[in-house]
Amino acid sequence: MSQAVNHFNSLLRNIGKKRNPLPGFGLSMGYTLTYLGLLVLIPLSTIVIKTLSMSPEDFWFVISSPRALAAYELSFAGAIIAALINCLFGTIIAWVLVRYQFPGKRLLDSIVDLPFAIPTAVAGIALTAVWGPNGPLGKPLISMGIQVAYARTGVLLAMVFVSLPFVVRTVQPVLDRLDREVEEAAATMGAGSLRTFFQVILPHMAPALFTGFALSFARAMGEYGSVVFVSGNMPLRTEITPLLIMTKLEQFDYSGATALAVVMLSVSFTVLLIVNSMQWRSVEKKGSFMTRPRLRMPIVREEL
Repeated sequence: MSQAVNHFNSLLRNIGKKRNPLPGFGLSMGYTLTYLGLLVLIPLSTIVIKTLSMSPEDFWFVISSPRALAAYELSFAGAIIAALINCLFGTIIAWVLVRYQFPGKRLLDSIVDLPFAIPTAVAGIALTAVWGPNGPLGKPLISMGIQVAYARTGVLLAMVFVSLPFVVRTVQPVLDRLDREVEEAAATMGAGSLRTFFQVILPHMAPALFTGFALSFARAMGEYGSVVFVSGNMPLRTEITPLLIMTKLEQFDYSGATALAVVMLSVSFTVLLIVNSMQWRSVEKKGSFMTRPRLRMPIVREEL
């Protein structure tokens, strides 16, 4: 009996001696909340507070006007399509940069980051010069009846341009760390290239793709500088929501601008929350297709 009591007391002493696995967690969490509060939460909360000064009827009138609805459609639909396009071609670019050696690889790798470095206004001017009615690529397309600049296609092109690096830079490290022996084992078991990609490589890439999609969507949806130059800014046709907000600010309609900002904030947060929830679920769920690749091969029976 005395041995059991001594053992229990020793366990209590060991528990008391255990330290927090995160040193300084309380202090670091305090800095984190303060930093995010000053830079993110407080500014965004002022938008909501400003909107509360409007009556429900005025708020609904502003956010449901035909001009606002057309701007929502172009902004959100364009951002989603741009993110999907970048998921496809960004993965291809990351695959080429990781899996192949060729002259000029470092130069190509640096070019991927150019949309990060150059001002968005410069990107808009460059896209307009190339895809405009008198540009080297836009002029032949105009002769065929295809207009890129000053149309919705130009808005989508600008969104794809500014958000491409997010997918490449999130997928590239995952492909770089992926063990080649797993692919070789799949090949020796009889799996083709497509089957190896979809059942072995893609499950490892899925969380990174979700992250790249979310970042690309957020970047494209908030884009303003490059879209202003290449879209033409025609109401009900090529006008995005950020431009409509700027127009209301220039007209000193601060309540209307904050009302549109609240709509963008709400929809953006919802989309990002859904995408991040899917990513967390794919990482945390054990044995799912996203985290544990399963490659079913036919059983080879040897006849003696």
